[in-house]
Amino acid sequence: MNPNPATAVAFTGHRTYCGEAAAALQRAVETLYAEGCRTFLSGMAAGFDMAAAETVLACRDRLSGLRLVAVVPFEGHINRFSNSDSERFGRIVAAADETTVLSTRYHRGVYMQRNDYLVSHAARLVAWFDGSPAARSTPSAGPCRPGAASTTCVPQAPASRRPCLPSSEYETRGTS
Repeated sequence: MNPNPATAVAFTGHRTYCGEAAAALQRAVETLYAEGCRTFLSGMAAGFDMAAAETVLACRDRLSGLRLVAVVPFEGHINRFSNSDSERFGRIVAAADETTVLSTRYHRGVYMQRNDYLVSHAARLVAWFDGSPAARSTPSAGPCRPGAASTTCVPQAPASRRPCLPSSEYETRGTS
């Protein structure tokens, strides 16, 4: 089942994420749900993507109709993770309402294909920016269609200048 992009939200962020925006992430999911968003897509990378998926799963019991779609870039993606992230990946995929695997194998560009899928199937984007230059290649700076709204969990200082901070150091901001 393809999600209705008008009520779908995609997540993007860095692998460096270690939970420091958890409260802002939960508020973002709850706020977007209150605005009518029901389907949340995770690109299933280690770090922010999996944390966002876990947040949706944690909210699902109290937010009726909330759905998680695990967007897996290719078969065997799980093999690129550490043991702990492989177990986490497996738990998330097993609990997701739907899993979409985009390619039967790894190929150059498979992650861009995943990113394009995320932004083309969601009207909203929740992103976690760690301050690094690599963020410029994420969907939040890439192929978002004009007029798409974005809700971003934003650190107050680049990650390179500080260790993981408590969630009180982060806020949720809406932009268009």
